[in-house]
This record gives sequence, structure tokens and C-alpha cells, in this order.
Amino acid sequence: MTSTTTSGIEPAGTADPTPALAERVLGWFGAHARELPWRRPETGPWGVLVSEFMLQQTPVNRVLPVWELWLRRWPTPADLAAEPSGEAVRQWGRLGYPRRALRLHQAAVAIVERHRGAVPDDLDDLLALPGVGSYTARAVAAFAFRQRHPVIDVNVRRFVARAVEGVAEGPAAVSRRDLELVAGLLPADAETAARASAAFMELGALVCVARTPRCPACPVSDLCGWAAAGSPPSNVPARRPQAYAGTDRQVRGRLLGVLRDATGPVEQAVLDQVWDEPVQRARALAGLVTDGLVTQLAPGVYALPG
Repeated sequence: MTSTTTSGIEPAGTADPTPALAERVLGWFGAHARELPWRRPETGPWGVLVSEFMLQQTPVNRVLPVWELWLRRWPTPADLAAEPSGEAVRQWGRLGYPRRALRLHQAAVAIVERHRGAVPDDLDDLLALPGVGSYTARAVAAFAFRQRHPVIDVNVRRFVARAVEGVAEGPAAVSRRDLELVAGLLPADAETAARASAAFMELGALVCVARTPRCPACPVSDLCGWAAAGSPPSNVPARRPQAYAGTDRQVRGRLLGVLRDATGPVEQAVLDQVWDEPVQRARALAGLVTDGLVTQLAPGVYALPG
């Protein structure tokens, strides 16, 4: 009888092809995992979904206070869906990439309308939610519902590229081959596999880091193909860091900050004080309106949506 996973990805080799790698990382995780609130059993699927939205391109230390305030104000999807989307943008604060707040609000509305207010546990249903892509859907299915799915973020991709493929880092885009490779590393038991997914992610975030990996602290250093090869440098072209100062993104952030802090509509004259260059300021404001983050109530009068 052929064994399959709940992810729909066939494991490479046997049902539990690399027990030493997973077992060692799981042992390390038991001793060194950070105490993060969305990992607590009582958090529930909604708290996990919120954390996954917030953690996209954002460090844990910035997410923690916003996540706690968010769950205190909106402990269920229905609580968020009942409020205007502008309140989600306001509560998002300075977390960055505020369109995520709109998508999370849209996801909450969809959960209420399609799933009676409960975050769905089916992978396809999760993928159908606004703002939920392959990574987020698999992460929620694994971490909230303890299902066996390959979950690949940048930390997992780097760890697997080094330990298994023997290279410094893999391509940024996750392919089906990557999903099959990581699925093959997971233990057969769904609960243990979900914990292993979190463990791989944690090891990549804390030990197998990009610039100065802590190889002596790694529980699988003697199994690592990259270490065995002499830790060769990456052959992936370096990505230039994104500039922020003076960009439209900075202007958008300042404009949105004024609107977020206001108790009512804001007139154009107030927004004009945010940035000296009028063409860039107008372009940034128009972009916020187009993205649905700002509503123009009347000529020269703006507010958060809703």
C-alpha cells in the first residue's frame, strides 16, 4: 500500500526517509525553541493565521506587541469582520506593508461568510482566502491543525539547501521539487511532522542564519552537506537591499501615519505638511487611494476606509 501525506506531496523514499535529521532538530527544538504566544496550544487557528500575516517580511520582535493587541481587540474572525477595514489599518500601526491589514480583514470577512466564523482546516479552503498564498496556507494547516505539510519559508529553504543539498542557499522561489524534498524530511506522524516544520524554521532563524551561521551549535553539523563541502559561498546573485529613505514607500508611510492617528477626516492642507515635494506626495497619496488604504471623502478630504 502506498503511503501519502495530507499535503498531497509524496515523500521522497520511505515514509520516514531521514529520521536522524528530523530527530536531532526536534531534540534541539525542545531545548531551544523561543516561547512565542502563537505556538501555545490555547492560541487557536485564528491567532496562528494572524501571526502568519504579520510575520511576512517582519521580525518577530516587532510583531509580538501588535499581535497581542490585535488578538485582544479581535479574538475571533467575526470580531474583526464586524469592523470597517480602516480599523484594521489603524490597528496595524507601523508594522509595515499595511496592505496585509486589508487582506487580513478580507480574510476574516470570507471566514465568516464561507466557514461560519471558523478558520478552515482544509488546505484548498485556506488557499481560497484573500491574502493567503501557498506558504501561509501550509503554515496554518501545519501549526494550527497539526497536519503534515511541507512548510518552506526563507529559513527552512536555507537550512535544507545547506544540510541536504550542500549549497549555501537555494533559489528564492519555492518549487514543487522543494516541497517534495522537505516533505521527505518530515516524520510520518502528522503531529510530529508539524512540530518538525516549526523546528526546521527555528533552527534556520537562530542557528543556520544567512551571514554568520553558528555551525558549532547546530545539532546536525556532522550531517550537513554544506559543511562537508567546506561551506562554499553562495552562487546565487546577491540581492540589493531595498532603499527606504526618500522613496514613495516612506512618503506613503508618513501620509498613512497622519490618517491613522487622526480621529476623523483629514484635509489636504494637513497632508501637505508631511512631505515637501508635491509631485511625489501626490503620487504617494494617489497610490494609497488606489490600494484601498485611504478613501477620498470629498475633494481635498481623506480618511481611512470605512
